[in-house]
Amino acid sequence: MCGIAGIILKQGRRPPERLRQMVGRMAGTMAHRGPDDQGIWIDPRGICALAQNRLSIIDLSSAGHQPMISPDGNHVLSYNGELYNFLDLRAELTASGMQFSGRSDSEVLLGALRQYGSDVLPRLDAMFAFALWNCETRELVLARDMFGEKPLYYAETNEFFAFASELHALTTLPDFDAGIDQAAIAHYLCYQYISAPATIYRSVHKLSPGCALTLDARGNARIDTWFQFATAPHDHSATPLDALADELEDILSRTVARRLISDVPLGAFLSGGVDSTVVAAIVTRKLGRPLDTFSIGFDGHADSEHLQARETAAHLGTRHHDRILSPDVLELGDRIGTMLDEPNGDSSCLPTYLLAGFAREHVTVALSGDGGDEMFGGYGRYFATVADSLRGDANWSAGASYLSDRILVYPEPVLTELLGDIPAPLAHELATERVALDTDRRPLINRLRALDARHYLPGAVLAKVDRMSMQHALEVRAPLLGREVAQFAMSLAGDACHVGGSGQGKEVLKRVAARYVPREWLDRPKRGFGLPMDGWGKSVLLPMTRSLVLAPDSRIAEFIDRTALAGFLERQVRSFSPYRVWSLFILENWFRHHPGTATAAPAAVTLPRLAFLPRLARAGRWVGSGIGQRLGYAR
Repeated sequence: MCGIAGIILKQGRRPPERLRQMVGRMAGTMAHRGPDDQGIWIDPRGICALAQNRLSIIDLSSAGHQPMISPDGNHVLSYNGELYNFLDLRAELTASGMQFSGRSDSEVLLGALRQYGSDVLPRLDAMFAFALWNCETRELVLARDMFGEKPLYYAETNEFFAFASELHALTTLPDFDAGIDQAAIAHYLCYQYISAPATIYRSVHKLSPGCALTLDARGNARIDTWFQFATAPHDHSATPLDALADELEDILSRTVARRLISDVPLGAFLSGGVDSTVVAAIVTRKLGRPLDTFSIGFDGHADSEHLQARETAAHLGTRHHDRILSPDVLELGDRIGTMLDEPNGDSSCLPTYLLAGFAREHVTVALSGDGGDEMFGGYGRYFATVADSLRGDANWSAGASYLSDRILVYPEPVLTELLGDIPAPLAHELATERVALDTDRRPLINRLRALDARHYLPGAVLAKVDRMSMQHALEVRAPLLGREVAQFAMSLAGDACHVGGSGQGKEVLKRVAARYVPREWLDRPKRGFGLPMDGWGKSVLLPMTRSLVLAPDSRIAEFIDRTALAGFLERQVRSFSPYRVWSLFILENWFRHHPGTATAAPAAVTLPRLAFLPRLARAGRWVGSGIGQRLGYAR
């Protein structure tokens, strides 16, 4: 796990030392992502510089140093992630005559990209964000994994194109445009995050998950989509659930086994819920491996999940570690505002940060159950929406039912009270997504899974896990987002995920988990991993937020009318919504630690000078981009 950065000049040349300074400043903002090593590579022509901060996980020797140069000197790789099936790919490449000098997965990825080009992307069982520079053609390829486990931001001007693992690295660039418009603020408040390709800054974009960007020698960029989570169109499965569970158990065994490869200590997060339980069970019971597990709890919080985690750990025989905390939530909230490169209002950022720090005292890698709800249909909001659909209301709308306060923190009526209106880009996005949900003929549970896999999973969940864990240089691996698991999950009929009206989901995943733990444990009410809002929220969070937001030095007041903010917070006294107040609290803290200037310019909804040429996954199948053929790779 690492942090990567780079800059490519579109016009002219710069002295190598100047390029080194620029990319070095970018990498310096991300030292926490890779404390073991730092490398900088400068193109001798003075047009490209790449950097990487390394967290050593596989092959701890200098053979894994990056940026990594191919043996012929034609390609340079800067890579963040883990390639779990690298041993299979290495054997294949060795059989074709390729030689390797070390044991790292980075060297295998570089070899695979040279051999197959970007057509290899759908074959990677991996989490990644990488940059590959072709010295001969002077072309750059950026690519991001299927679901966005690893981040990748980029910005361009008339003079240069730059990229980095974290957004604040780009703010060190000369004459950085820190303009923030109200559309970005509105999007954050509405969703708790800002969906790719947009970011909080109008001048910066995120590469969307499952996409590859090619920048040619003339400075022209194009984006290809090589993966999309395309769920199945059928309501009823032709295969019995027990047979599906057999297939899934085999897939999970292979997927988890690959994620146990590590040259540093490895453990797992354990909450006692279905997803983390099944991952730990596969490790200990199916694969017969010892496992350290970690959980935290909040002192005096009735919904703390640490007791369930203890019970599950004892049943599975893990070496369990837990810690009961009474944290200063507001002090930590301020600190998280500093650490977040982009605002994220997910209240579980704080406990994730604390859990990652606790686990890092013992291990360098942790398995998690992230992605299980999106892959297999586990959110209560899914079941509530399906239940609404069964009531027979002729005027009922799936889009209006789901994209409401069921998932939106600030739905349109609340947002209008605060901002005065809904910025056009957000209004357009919400309308488009609602129409798509209404007109899609797939089972409703499958429509909702696909929507959340596209937006909520990368925008809120995975961004939170990456940023909070990497603050402690802890690598988190999510087996339930593995390539084979995703293929299987895409193929599931609606009733393999949720039986309408049952109030229970993840049917096939629970069949697997029930082979290792009592079934009644799996049907317990779902516990979130958020803040203990009860007890301190209204009495502590609300006055603290009011004092920050309405202070003379308030940053939010530069973007939102102060009178409207005061009115909104006054209404919170009468009808308190902790998650709306928390989102404001985090946003104000983020503003206080990051550059940002108000602008009236509308948020871009398409990328400047980028031509989208998507090749989407169709009917649940994987479609390669084919862009490797245009880059001069070996075939």
